[in-house]
Formats: sequence, C-alpha cells, structure tokens
Amino acid sequence: MGFLADRLRALAVLLAALAAVVGAVPAGAGPPFLTDDPEPVDLGHWEAYAFGTLDSARDLRSVDGPAFELNFGAARGLQLHLVAPLTSATPAGGGSASGLGDVEVGVKYRFVEETDGRPQVGVFPMAELPTGDSARGLGNGRVWFRLPVWVQKSWGPWTTYGGAGYAINRAPGAASYPFAGWLLQRDVGGGLTLGAEAYAHGADAEGGRGGAILNAGGMLDLGPGFSLLFSAGHTVAGERHGVAYLGLYWTWGGGPGAAPAVAVPSRRDPAH
Repeated sequence: MGFLADRLRALAVLLAALAAVVGAVPAGAGPPFLTDDPEPVDLGHWEAYAFGTLDSARDLRSVDGPAFELNFGAARGLQLHLVAPLTSATPAGGGSASGLGDVEVGVKYRFVEETDGRPQVGVFPMAELPTGDSARGLGNGRVWFRLPVWVQKSWGPWTTYGGAGYAINRAPGAASYPFAGWLLQRDVGGGLTLGAEAYAHGADAEGGRGGAILNAGGMLDLGPGFSLLFSAGHTVAGERHGVAYLGLYWTWGGGPGAAPAVAVPSRRDPAH
C-alpha cells in the first residue's frame, strides 16, 4: 500500500504540473496515443489508469483530469472497458465550466491471434454515455459510438499497430465521421518505450473540418506493474489542435496458471 500511495502522490504532482503548463484543469485519448491496438488484457487481469488529457483548439480548450480508466480481461481475447473523466471546458470567449464528463464503455475482442507470419486483429466498439452536462459544454448530450478495427504486429523491440473505424454521432450539431491511425514504437531499453503516430479523422461537427495529427510519446517502467505514460502532438492539416496526455498505469491480477501482470498498457482511441 505504501508503494501504491507513493505512486499516486507522484501522479498527483505530475497532473498538477500539466495543469500549470496548459493553464487549467479542461479531450479524450488513448494511453498515451490516439491510435489503438487489438491486444486485450489477459484473462483475469486488471489495468487501471489515472490520467489527464489536453485538447487545445482555437475556439475551445478542454481537459479531462483527473480521469480514470479501468480494463478487465473477462475471457480469453475479451476485455471490458470503462473510462470516467472529470472535464473542464474553456471557450475562447472565457467562462470555463467543470464537472463530470461523458462516461465511456466498450468491449475489445481479438479474433485473430498474432503468429510469426501474421498480425493480430481485433475490434473495439465503444459507447460514450451522456453523463456530462452538454448545456455547459461537458458532454455530447446523446449516446454516440465508435466502431474500429485494429491490427498489430511485433518483431524484436519494434511494434506497429493501427486501423480505421467510423464514429456514429446523431447529437444536435454533431456529425458522424471516419477515423484512422497508425503508430510505430520501439523498446529503447532501460524500461523506456518510445513511439510516434499519424492520426486523422473527419469532421465531427456540422460545418466543421476534419484533421490530421502527428503525435509522439512513450511509456517509462516505474516498477513491477507500474508505468508513466506521456505524449504530445499537433495537427498538420485541418482544424488546429494541440493535444497532450500524462498518466500513471498499473496492472494486477490473474489466477493459478495465469501469465504474470506486466506493465505494457493497452491503448484507447479518443477522437472527438
């Protein structure tokens, strides 16, 4: 418990530092990247994240934080997923609002396992529940969905993954849109993994534009089952956005004969 308390205190300091850099505590991302992967949590294991994310645009700055993600390996190749964020939104004209954001639930299912000659493939459908107050800019106002397919292949210290999907959003003023991303990362030693991605999505609002983002970050092993996650990026086309992620990840669980928990986070796709 002392080790966990020390790590949680360290996360609180890091999140406070992030808030100081961006100027507030106002979203939604994949730890720590925008692109997701098809690899579920092992059977009987848990993953947890405590994190903050930033999305800074010309007309709106939003931050999720503190936010919490929980994943569970419910069956072989099957993961249950939950995210609950506190959200702040600051329009360009001022007048920030804060409160509970939209809760995310999902199921990741890998239907093709990786071998030497083929990649692993999976789906990760998610629903965003309208728990945030849309009148204050803290939520969508209606349930909306993301329906992606992800592919991953590893060799030696390298891993690459990516895919594409479609978001269905029928809230007033919102628009459904396609999205896609691809990432390459490498274990550089010393418990550090670094990666970079390209991520693009269509217009998510009526009259809006889509965008393409280049993003870079990584994971640093802090001890058995613990990692620090970080990333930052900016759009290179479409609507201008700056994005950032900072969080702490830990994993535990498993029963007799289960594989030991390791600090290799799964990813979560954000794109809204």
